Amino acid sequence: MIFLRRVVKLCRSHKFGRYPETRWANCAFGTIQGSIALLVLLSLVHSSRAFAANPDLETVLTGSRQRIEKLDYHLTGRLTRVEGNGKRTSHKFVAKAHWFPDGLRLLCEISGRGSEKTSLILHMNVSGHVTIEAVLPGEKAANVLPFERWNDPLVGTDFSYEDMVENQFFWKNQQLLAPEKYGVRNCFVLNSKSDSQDRTYYDSVTTWIDHDILYPVHVVKTLRRTGQRKEFIYYGLRLEGGAWSATQVEAKLQGRSGFSILVIESGSGKANLKRKDFGISQFSAQEEKVK
Repeated sequence: MIFLRRVVKLCRSHKFGRYPETRWANCAFGTIQGSIALLVLLSLVHSSRAFAANPDLETVLTGSRQRIEKLDYHLTGRLTRVEGNGKRTSHKFVAKAHWFPDGLRLLCEISGRGSEKTSLILHMNVSGHVTIEAVLPGEKAANVLPFERWNDPLVGTDFSYEDMVENQFFWKNQQLLAPEKYGVRNCFVLNSKSDSQDRTYYDSVTTWIDHDILYPVHVVKTLRRTGQRKEFIYYGLRLEGGAWSATQVEAKLQGRSGFSILVIESGSGKANLKRKDFGISQFSAQEEKVK
């Protein structure tokens, strides 16, 4: 009502001439346009002030994204599922990753005691959009893995196919929570929330990031619809070639007994990989070089 009174007052202050109704409408429309423009300007100023008031959020996101955008590694290790009764089932794990101009490419092969192998090619672009191709046991060629299978246990472990990449840092909805200690480490606590456009099984991911090295030490992922949580703990952080990495990652799914461990045994953080190194047909030859 106050706004309308101001419009009337402003318009009455002008001489309308022959067509007062038209002039009044034009005046009101122009005033509304000016008010909308002012509101947009104020909202932009408010957003920039809010972002400037929390520079730590920019530090955490920039540091996390740059860490991923500098990946260039190959490694070998073991992927082990530990049952509640202590029984262990281990698989050999070989992987390599590199960030190219069109995003991250990750190629990994998981093999057990027999001849069966699972090979994956994951691609994540600069917006965090992920595609997964897989050669599953019994198959001879890579096929696009349907989204419905992204949350399936990877070779029976607590890791899923989607867990092989950290796409949560590239989602649009990011919020920095109050800082906390995790063990002896002072940490930023980043909450990344997905929206309907993000292809993911997770509703949100909360990451405890070491304040000094900007590397995750603890991650909790919450599944959509069910609210079930999956916890990841990073051990043995080390600096090699100017990049931080973990020597062991433990995963545990809420409501499921036991846990899973990914142990890195050897590899290089500066592999100088090229696009040609990411064909599944060439994986065996590259594996020999890693050895």
